[in-house]
Amino acid sequence: MRTSNVQNVSGREQATLTAKDFKPKNDVRWCSGCGAYSVLHPVQKFMPDLGVPKEKIAFVSGIGCSGRFPYYMDTYGFHGIHGRPIAIASGLKVARPDLSVWVVTGDGDCMSIGGNHFIHGCRRNIDLNVLMFNNEIYSLTKGQFSPTSRKGQITKSSPLGTLEDPFDPVKMAIASGATFVARGYDKDRNHIQHLIERAARHRGFSFIELYTNCLIFNDAAFDDYTRKEVRDDRTVNLVDGQPLVFGKNQNLGVRFDGFKPVVVSLKDYSVNDLIIHDEKDSTLSYILAGMIDDPELPRPVGVFQNLKKNTFNSNVENQIKHEQQVHGEGSLDELLLGEEYWEQ
Repeated sequence: MRTSNVQNVSGREQATLTAKDFKPKNDVRWCSGCGAYSVLHPVQKFMPDLGVPKEKIAFVSGIGCSGRFPYYMDTYGFHGIHGRPIAIASGLKVARPDLSVWVVTGDGDCMSIGGNHFIHGCRRNIDLNVLMFNNEIYSLTKGQFSPTSRKGQITKSSPLGTLEDPFDPVKMAIASGATFVARGYDKDRNHIQHLIERAARHRGFSFIELYTNCLIFNDAAFDDYTRKEVRDDRTVNLVDGQPLVFGKNQNLGVRFDGFKPVVVSLKDYSVNDLIIHDEKDSTLSYILAGMIDDPELPRPVGVFQNLKKNTFNSNVENQIKHEQQVHGEGSLDELLLGEEYWEQ
């Protein structure tokens, strides 16, 4: 079991932390077989490696099955209203930049009512870690279609099939300026933990889309890609600096035909002909994210984009320090009175 010595707020070393220290006594009230368990356990397992005292960690959630996540982490937590976890977490991070702030949200919470907060969180590059459970359905409200539901999907609110094209959260995050963008799925916990570790070490807006199966209202939504029997042939793992090779025998690859990714056999092509992943190339990352639209292509998982850029919260800190150096500490009374006032 992993352990970590951390410093408490007074600077004194406190007891060694393990994964058990992040597991509260609360019963986990997700349905048996829910994909969310495959996110909770890697997060609890990783927390000691973060090297941050528990009182310096906060989990913020919105409404939905994912909204219960803060109850299952023995850290500080905030259960917000529908679609607002990124807004709440942004204020928390700006006010307390010393905290490690995590957002846990769902495809309905984040991509519908919370969509505006999401794109501006990406744009501002606030130093947050956002984990989005995507089960392509509204689960807590009993099975309506969500912004990520597939076109034609039969649900309680679309008995004849949905008429809308779904959002691709990864493409939206890249286009909106998120500096760290990744995708994982619930049947590979080790890979999820790897992505969580990388997101935690990144300074800036980290977004991980996590395919989480909803056994009750949208069972097997991702089985075409994530079942053990097919995943090697239907997914390709993105590794920085490495060619896009996949297949049970590593015999297939993805190359460009113009600007379009296509699948080729390595009997006919060499690895030198394949696309080489570059996490610093936003244009390439967006093209790879678009592979989700072609059923003939494998579904990319892993880190799409990892860029370095000043964070919004650090810019706020620097702006305040600059004003203090130029104008001094200031006075709350003067601020409240304003420039024009009278005394009676």
